[in-house]
Amino acid sequence: KIASWHKEIAMKKVTIQVPATSANCGPGFDTLGLACTLYNEVTYEITEAKGFKLQVTGEGAEYLKPYGRNLAFASFLRVWNKVKNNERIGLSVTMKNRIPMSRGLGSSSSAIVAGLYAANCLCDNYYTKEELLDIATEIEGHPDNVAPALLGGFTISYMEEGKAHSLRLLPVKPLKFIAVVPDSKLPTFLARQAIPESVPHKDAVYNTSRASLLVGALLSGHYEYLESALEDKLHQPYRAHLIPGLQEVFNAAKEHGAYNAIISGAGSTIMAYADPAADCEGIAQAMVKAFAAQGEHCCYHILDLDSDGVKAI
Repeated sequence: KIASWHKEIAMKKVTIQVPATSANCGPGFDTLGLACTLYNEVTYEITEAKGFKLQVTGEGAEYLKPYGRNLAFASFLRVWNKVKNNERIGLSVTMKNRIPMSRGLGSSSSAIVAGLYAANCLCDNYYTKEELLDIATEIEGHPDNVAPALLGGFTISYMEEGKAHSLRLLPVKPLKFIAVVPDSKLPTFLARQAIPESVPHKDAVYNTSRASLLVGALLSGHYEYLESALEDKLHQPYRAHLIPGLQEVFNAAKEHGAYNAIISGAGSTIMAYADPAADCEGIAQAMVKAFAAQGEHCCYHILDLDSDGVKAI
């Protein structure tokens, strides 16, 4: 009887840990992404009382609301309604949010992936992670953030006949990621509007070479190539005016020992890549100081690569 009771409870409640992500990784626009060791924890509980309940601590606590268009609820119901044939339920969600919102660290992807994964857990893992990736991509619009949130590590994502696919890889040597997060938000739609519909052929070739070099450096351990491999001409130059002091922050990171720095996702977070033996605190403080010279207050996180992706805890 006790075992049966525990099983019944387990089928109605699950807590999910989902990592922050950094898309593009410099030259890999809408293609490359990584998961890092900053996490949201979300508990989903099916209740007898119909309707939505939401409790949030941390990021977004002041304005996230319990309604059907909230990504944490909508993504859960996307799986639940399909598997359970629109069975009506009450849903209580408790969030402990550490991932900054609208800062280029995958806050929307984390909500999507948490909801899909939680519902899938409560539906006896009806979908594979590959199938969840495709559903997540339909919701998000592109796979570069949802893929590492699901799979962990670095991911190379692509679309084939309308379906999302992703190759996960782990670097042969550790890296540190210094995420400097400005107070100012940068909505993704605004950052995307800044990118032209076409770019010069030489810039496309430039990025192809750098994205290839980045993957090669990660898999070979030749991190001396990372300074060049993290350069970009497809999106960062066009978004620079949206992040005042961008080049100065990049320069500060490199001058204090980072391999290089990039705009994380759509921004406004800037992420430096560094050797674990580097003075990561010094790099972070130099980047914060460069932002401060532009009147921008920041916090920072020194992170590792998350190799697991989303999981139930």
